[in-house]
Amino acid sequence: MGLSTAHRSMKIASNSSTITGFILLGFPGPRERKVLLFVLFSVVYLLTLVGNGSIICAVRWDQRLHTPMYILLANFSFLEICYVTSTVPNMLANLFSDTKVISFSGCFLQFYFFFSLGSTECFFLTVMAFDRYLAICRPLHYHILMTGHLCTNLIVSCWVLGFLWFPVPIIIISQMSFCGSKIIDHFLCDLGPLLALTCSRVPIMELYWTIIMSMLLFIPFLCIMVSYALVLRDVLRVPSAAGRKKAFSTCGSHLAVVSLFYGSVMVMYLSPTSEHEAGMQKLVTLFYSMGTPFINPMIYSLRNKDMKHALQKLLGI
Repeated sequence: MGLSTAHRSMKIASNSSTITGFILLGFPGPRERKVLLFVLFSVVYLLTLVGNGSIICAVRWDQRLHTPMYILLANFSFLEICYVTSTVPNMLANLFSDTKVISFSGCFLQFYFFFSLGSTECFFLTVMAFDRYLAICRPLHYHILMTGHLCTNLIVSCWVLGFLWFPVPIIIISQMSFCGSKIIDHFLCDLGPLLALTCSRVPIMELYWTIIMSMLLFIPFLCIMVSYALVLRDVLRVPSAAGRKKAFSTCGSHLAVVSLFYGSVMVMYLSPTSEHEAGMQKLVTLFYSMGTPFINPMIYSLRNKDMKHALQKLLGI
């Protein structure tokens, strides 16, 4: 079996010069393992769609949830559906593909949408933290400050900023010359594997990418931490234990999501060792691209009484 796998890999590599695209190795191995991964990823993907879709429907049909906090949450759930859909269907199809080829344009489109949706998530998490800051620290002025108009503008801004953050560097990378086998040992078109295939290293491009990634991650993360530091300061002043518990419960779910997403992304893109092993790249990328969208609905619904009640009503429980 090892010889046949090696022969197949050599055959793919030898034919790569005639391929106008890249070869995504994905998860190579025996067919039994591929079947197991296909079932596992399919179940997680479907549950992610159902979980996030349920939150969207609950917010849409329950009048009590027509507030900025839940409108932001519904948009965030829609973003998570888009984010996981940008990679998983192609990854599932690639598991049983003989050639595992992705076209040049298809690779860079996936690259663009994956990173743009990820940046949009950074901005959404920041806006959601700002909303919690206003609700807890400025409760008397919350409805005056966080109007429907402002909420809509913030949502639109998140999407626009997210999709305008990466076009220039991605277009520049797509214009580079790629040499060698054009084999990407990953399940998606990611920055590291693509830069590794360029004919020559471009330090300026790598520095530029590091700068925009650092800005994208650290500026929103700093805003989120400042927001919750102010929230914590005010919550500790609340005389009622029930009030403190409610505030901590509301913010705790959001902080859990922030920790899961930012923790894994920072490990991947800002750790001192920029070139991770292929196995580690796949594992970490799987976690933040597939794991967090799957876990988020459970975090938000299990820790929020209003959302639990709305979901029970929606499902007729």
